[in-house]
Amino acid sequence: MKILFIGDVVGSPGREMITEHIKGLKQEHRPTVTIINGENAAHGKGITEKIYKGFLAEGAQVVTLGNHSWDKKEIFSFIDDATALVRPANYPEGTPGVGYRIIQINQVKLAVINLLGRTFMNPVDCPFKKVDDILAEINGEADVIFVDFHAETTSEKQAMGWYLDGRVSAVIGTHTHVQTADERILPQGTAYLSDVGMTGPLDGILGMDRHAVLHKFLTSMPVRFEVAEGKRQLNACIIAINDKTMNATSIKRITRTDEQTIY
Repeated sequence: MKILFIGDVVGSPGREMITEHIKGLKQEHRPTVTIINGENAAHGKGITEKIYKGFLAEGAQVVTLGNHSWDKKEIFSFIDDATALVRPANYPEGTPGVGYRIIQINQVKLAVINLLGRTFMNPVDCPFKKVDDILAEINGEADVIFVDFHAETTSEKQAMGWYLDGRVSAVIGTHTHVQTADERILPQGTAYLSDVGMTGPLDGILGMDRHAVLHKFLTSMPVRFEVAEGKRQLNACIIAINDKTMNATSIKRITRTDEQTIY
C-alpha cells in the first residue's frame, strides 16, 4: 500500500493547489489511498461541507481535521453524516463525529486516526491514552494504521512516534505548517515525520498575510489575520507500506510551488 498524505490545506490558495496538482501527484506516485488534512481549508480556519465534498471529488478517500475543527459552525450539521471525515479522537466523550475510521482499499483495511497534542494547545484528553484505547478497539481489524498527530511541538510529536513505533504504520505530524526534514523509518517499522507542512500560500507566515502577522509581533496589538495571496505551495508525503507486516518501507517528502518541484 502507498499512502499520499497532503498537509494542512489553507484557504482558497490551498484548495486551488489540490485541484491543480492532485492528478499529477497520483500519476507520479500511484498511491493506493489519498488523505488530506483540511482543518484550515475554509478561509484559513475550519471546513465546510462543500469543501469536504470537493476534496472527495478530487480523489481523497479520507479528510482529517485538527484544533480548528469547529471554527465553521456548519460542521455540526454534517459531521455525523460525513463518512470520510475524521476529527481528533481525544476530544471529550460526546463530541460530534468520530476520531478514527477503517476503510477497505482493495483487500487491505486501513485505519486512519486523528489526534490532538496538548503542549501549547487547548485542553483535550491525553492523546497517548486515547490512542491506546483506539488500538485496543481496532484489535486486528485493520491491516495498516495511519496516525495524523496534530500537535504544536516536535518533542510531543517525536514522543508519539516512539510510543507507537511498531504498533502503527505511520505517525505524521500536522499543525505547524512548516515541513520538517526528519522523515525516517523508526526501528520497529513505523514511518515518522514531525510535520508534513501545509498546502497554501508560500509567501505568507503559516499561510496568513505576513504584514498582519509582523504587525502583531511588532506591536502586540490584536490583528485580524487573512489568508495570504500570491505564490503558492503544496506539501505532502508518500509512504510505502508492506501490507503483510504493516511496517513502512519508505517515506518521502513532496514539495511543489507555483514555480518548481523541490522534492
